[in-house]
Amino acid sequence: MYTYNQVDQQLVDERVAQYRDQTRRYLAGELPEEEFLALRLMNGLYIQRQAPMLRVAIPYGTFSSTQMRTFAHIARTWDKGYGHFTTRTNIQFNWPKLEEVPDILAELAKVQMHAIQTSGNCIRNTTTDPLAGVAADEVEDPRPWCELIRQWSTLHPEFAYLPRKFKIAVSGGPYDRASSRVHDIGLELVRGSDGQTGFKVLVGGGLGRTPVIGKVIRDFLEPEELLSYLEAILRIYNLRGRRDNKYKARIKILVGALGIEEFRRLVEEEWQHLKGGELRLSEARIAEIKAHFQPFEYNLQAAEDSTLEQQLAENTDFRVWYEQNTQSHRQPGYRVVHLSLKPLLGAPGDITHQQMDAIAELADRYSFGEIRATQDQNLVLTDVEQKDLLSLWQQLEEAGLARTNINTLTDMIVCPGFDFCNLANAHTLNIADAINQEFDDLDYLHDLGDIQLNMSGCINACAHHHVGHIGILGVNKKGEDWYQITLGGSATENAQLGKVLGKAVAAEEVPATLRTLLNTYLEVREEGESFIQAFERVGMQPFKEAVYPPA
Repeated sequence: MYTYNQVDQQLVDERVAQYRDQTRRYLAGELPEEEFLALRLMNGLYIQRQAPMLRVAIPYGTFSSTQMRTFAHIARTWDKGYGHFTTRTNIQFNWPKLEEVPDILAELAKVQMHAIQTSGNCIRNTTTDPLAGVAADEVEDPRPWCELIRQWSTLHPEFAYLPRKFKIAVSGGPYDRASSRVHDIGLELVRGSDGQTGFKVLVGGGLGRTPVIGKVIRDFLEPEELLSYLEAILRIYNLRGRRDNKYKARIKILVGALGIEEFRRLVEEEWQHLKGGELRLSEARIAEIKAHFQPFEYNLQAAEDSTLEQQLAENTDFRVWYEQNTQSHRQPGYRVVHLSLKPLLGAPGDITHQQMDAIAELADRYSFGEIRATQDQNLVLTDVEQKDLLSLWQQLEEAGLARTNINTLTDMIVCPGFDFCNLANAHTLNIADAINQEFDDLDYLHDLGDIQLNMSGCINACAHHHVGHIGILGVNKKGEDWYQITLGGSATENAQLGKVLGKAVAAEEVPATLRTLLNTYLEVREEGESFIQAFERVGMQPFKEAVYPPA
């Protein structure tokens, strides 16, 4: 993973000192609220329903065991003993005191972390595939390109106050595990006709109150011009994006208003002034960054160890976990291990300080000291030898991190909802608990197969409900929580928005409604067909009729 140089460290240290003084002046009454608002947001601090919330950046979702131990220390010292992983692979602390945030930032700086640009109208944390560098199907490891984008975008003076927040995702291969098509800019690594690696560039994607799938603005971009082309897009957006209405300020609105052809023309025209210039990436610069992401020194004899087959045959619980929570690795003899942060009754994405310390220890012991955060609010150890899987599973069981629900209905993406967020219209965590209680039979969940359930507490769609196979949106009706259900969404390379099933259902009816939908799926599915495949084949009507029977 990337390691700070002297310039990186100095920048972060100076930012901490700067924000400490800004906080001091605000608390002393020397800095007005409206001025401090923008400053705290640019340092990742929100004021939520219950308390301040600090969002810490985890660039492209990759972090070390040392950094995880710092998260545990922060949770114990300045929070209520836990943190929360988000869909943008960041971690949030929900209970810090405003006056103590500079101390937290100082601790983060010691381990090369920060909260810069995790909020505000700027370029946010760039995300990517949690399997980057180990997936057999990727064209190239996307993380070096994410790091180059991070360095270019951090404190970029021209893009510090954009019309609205801006999000970029990079996908490493043909299977889009980065949800690049629902980002302001999506980058997909592809091979040109001559075999050269480059980027397909999409623009204008996003969810929220106006969900849009991104449109291709360029089929092939040579990698050396990545930053110059991104700069051209951002300049057009910064110049022409609306600032009079925050609900119409995202780049997707601008692309929709101009049309993709006109937007492309404007970007290409601007790009003529930039390409080939100082933003062009040299081979030496690319090689320098790629050197930080070289494969680990794997045990080349790991594939010859036959211990695993016997262990799987002798231990049914271990075999179920192996089949559900691990997947193939490009290096023979290794597996990718998913750690579930979706306990039976607990907020999805939450993690205690004890679990943080346990994962740090396990990462050191079994996965080269590296951890990945995922968009579905789980964690991954990407490089585990097969011979170590049984021991790892036993320790994950003890830590409450081995629930075999990865990619099942209860592996839900859920925002904190009304319990924490000022913007939320409805509660979500109680509904997640009710769904867990209704569907607590793991054999049943495994039989249902791959289902992505996403639930948001408001139209801002922080849980990406629009692209869930089953999406749930909480709405408020005369002071009561109701829930609108959508079906058929997807955030992969075949990205599509879910369709509304019908009228919203009351909170107490959500689990039973899901049961009806899933029973319908079991009735209509064909051999080996997943929920989304069955839905695409039969359409909405069978599901609608089951939930809302004709009179």
